[in-house]
Amino acid sequence: MGTATFVYLITGFLGSGKTTLLNRVIHQFPKDRKLMILMNEFGEVGIDGTLVENEDLEMMEISKGSIFCACVKTDFVKGMYSISQEIRPDILLIESTGVANPTDLKRDLKLSIFKNRFLFKEQICVIDAAHFLGAYGAFQSIEKQLESSTLFLVNKVDTADRATIDRIKDVVKTHHPDPTFYETVYGDIDFSSIFFSDETERPSSQIAEGEPLTPSQLDEYVEALLDDPEAQVTPPDRLLSAVYKWVGKDLETIRKFADRLPPAVVRSKGFLSGDGGTYLFSYVMGDWELNPREISPERCTQKDLIVFIAPPESLKEIEILAGQFQLVTATGSSN
Repeated sequence: MGTATFVYLITGFLGSGKTTLLNRVIHQFPKDRKLMILMNEFGEVGIDGTLVENEDLEMMEISKGSIFCACVKTDFVKGMYSISQEIRPDILLIESTGVANPTDLKRDLKLSIFKNRFLFKEQICVIDAAHFLGAYGAFQSIEKQLESSTLFLVNKVDTADRATIDRIKDVVKTHHPDPTFYETVYGDIDFSSIFFSDETERPSSQIAEGEPLTPSQLDEYVEALLDDPEAQVTPPDRLLSAVYKWVGKDLETIRKFADRLPPAVVRSKGFLSGDGGTYLFSYVMGDWELNPREISPERCTQKDLIVFIAPPESLKEIEILAGQFQLVTATGSSN
């Protein structure tokens, strides 16, 4: 009959440190348990999957929008069905895009086609101590993430003073009656009490068995699901994701470019070639880094592509600045 898969959702606004947290969990995960990662990115190009530090790990990537919106709901439901039928991990960690409204996850996990395979355990919200107060109030997705989470990691506390951290906690408490807080730097905490403490309590009798759906039956089910008038249609914030190809070679140009980006640009990330190596460019609301990364060519398949997430009007400003970039594609919600 099998046992249920415990599901944990890692959410948090763009650049808060979700993938770093994910790597911390992977390194601490018990070797005798089966872990799977479902990683969701807002843009056309997935960068974070390359940063996951375990090449043997079961992982599924879904890009081009939020898994909780109609834009990629089909991919999400079909992916979860495959996980429930074929992979059946002990724990599934879902890292949602930073602009997601994750409210519907608990309902999605109870869809009849999953046959009670998934058991929701915890929603963890990662908070960027350096930028949270500036972004809060400007983006609806942040409020949705706070309202639906139960455990909060105030990350990057080395970049904020005590008054700022206390103010962040006060804001969270306005959305949640009894929050649990951890203060972290680079997501570095002991996860044993969060992920691994109740493995002996994993239920099995609730799981229903039956013949798997045919591809056509699965298509029909998803089509009917998307006709639900209560289903989300777009992300809650008016943001676009644009992918640019880097055609220059001088990394100093990138540094000057980063300093001149429009203030409305929320997030940017990509792997760049230069100075005889590979560099990770990471930009979060005005702060940026350009650091060398040792990644094999086989894993780094999206080199020299940079993703920008910003309001639609800011993309024109980026194009003016980006003399050594070529626009590849732009997607997202502009409602």
